[in-house]
Parts: sequence; structure tokens; C-alpha cells
Amino acid sequence: MNTSSPVWVGIDVGSTELVVHHRPAACQLTVPNTFAGVRKLVATLQQLRPAKIVAEATGGYERRLMTACRDAALPLVIVNPRLTRRFAESLGRLEKTDAVDAADLALYAERQQPACRPLADDATLALQDLVVRRRQLVEMRAAERNRSRQASPAIRADHATHIRQLDARIIRLDRQLTAAIAAHPSWAQRAAMLQTAKGAGPVLAATLLALVPELGTLTRRQVAKLVGVAPLARDSGKRRGRRHCWGGRGAVRAVLYMCMGSAIQHNPTIRELYQRLIAKGKPENVARTACMRKFLVRLNAMIRDGQPWR
Repeated sequence: MNTSSPVWVGIDVGSTELVVHHRPAACQLTVPNTFAGVRKLVATLQQLRPAKIVAEATGGYERRLMTACRDAALPLVIVNPRLTRRFAESLGRLEKTDAVDAADLALYAERQQPACRPLADDATLALQDLVVRRRQLVEMRAAERNRSRQASPAIRADHATHIRQLDARIIRLDRQLTAAIAAHPSWAQRAAMLQTAKGAGPVLAATLLALVPELGTLTRRQVAKLVGVAPLARDSGKRRGRRHCWGGRGAVRAVLYMCMGSAIQHNPTIRELYQRLIAKGKPENVARTACMRKFLVRLNAMIRDGQPWR
């Protein structure tokens, strides 16, 4: 191959193996998704010196690859699988195999050239794990409470015992989150600043620190789209469709939604917006979503400017 040509790499991430395709040589290799396999792959990529490496978010299977590429300073970009799938379909590619997906990812890297973002360090990954686990336990507790309402008296006590256990585990995770944030001065400063906004508590602060590390570096429109609270147009010709919020980071949006109950009651800025929209006849969910967007945009500006809520 011509070594002067840029090299574009696509990696299809699976639970047991990584399928790698690089252009323009159109070469493929497969390595196991283990520490030894990833080390071998990183050594190969360092020799290729790629201009861009693209892999899809898979819910965790890509973490070993991500940390190895981060430590080796390789230009890895983790992209949304929906984007790459639609890119492949736009090329008329209807088949789907690991090898085909890897080739499509390499072509996506070359054609789209997605921007590289800083990959999370180990401390941030650990914080993300704590936040995600807390959300899982909260969902388990809610499901158990719902089941207990329909349970017979014979097993209702067992439900109550399980709920108490979940309560204790959530409290323990809250303490771990507090300690993890306090151990990093920059996180502690940001968390304290975020909580100057009435309605923003420690759970929202930890969620934003862990799952929205870009907070403070984005514009108001970018941060609203990233979380999924920006109304998106669906117009065509003379038709004017209803605006809907979709996509984005659902875990962050769920916590933000729960915080709105407190913010609408105790935050004058958010309360005024909510009451004004309700007075105009807007549905409650529409008004609450607008409040979520305004609240998030203000929090983003606070981190950007290093200023508490005003």
C-alpha cells in the first residue's frame, strides 16, 4: 500500500472478537476481544498510524478497546450505531455481517471523518459505573414496589425485605459517589456550582459529571440536542409537523425530568416559565420539557463561565 495515503480503520466490536478493516488497502483481521487481543491490535494500529479509527458504541464491549487506544494516543471515535447503519443503507448496503460492518465503519471514517473527542479517563469511567449502577438499583426498587402492590399477603413481606435491601444499597452508592467526587477537586467544584441552582441536587450533579463530560464546552443548542431536550422539526413542503424531542442521552434526561418537580416549585426562573406555558394552554409534558431545556442550558452556561446560579 502507499504509505503516504491516509489510513482509515473501522472496528466492529463484539462480545468475543474485534473485526478490523482498514482502507485503502481493504485488509481485514480478527482478534479476540481480550486484553491480549487488544494489545496485539493496538500494536498493529500504531504501525499503520491511522488518520481515524471508528467503532460503534455497544453498551460496554468497546471499553477495553477504548482504554487501550486512549493510552496509546490513537485517534479512536466511538459513534452512534444508528448513524453508521443509516450511512450503510444510504450506500444500498442491506446485508449485515461483522466483516461488512467493519468495512462500512472504515468507509464512514473516510467519508464522514467524525471529530475526535477526548476519551474518558479511568476515574470518569469508574464514576460512570457508579451512576449507572445507582440508576439500575432505583429501577429495580420501583419495579419491586409495583409488584408488591399486587402481591399476596404470603409474599408481601419478602417484597418489603428486598425493598429495604435496595434502599440500603442505594444509600451506600450515594456515599461512594460523594466520596468519588470529593476526591477530585475539579469535580467537587463543579458539583458545588451545579447545586447552587434550586432543583439541582447531588444525583443530578453526579449524573452530569459522569454522563455529560462535555458540559460547559457546548452551545445551548448543542447541549440540548446532546441530552435530547431540543424540539426537532419534521417539516416537508407546506406540511408543518409537530416538534418532538427524541434521541440523546436518555439516562440524563430521566434524572433531569425528576428534578423538574423540585425546580418548578422552588426555582423562580423555572416556575415562571412553567406557569407561563401552562397559561398559554401547553400540555404539562411540553411545559416540563421546555423547563428541562432551559434548566440544562443554564447549567451549561454556569460551568462554561465558572459562575453559580443567578
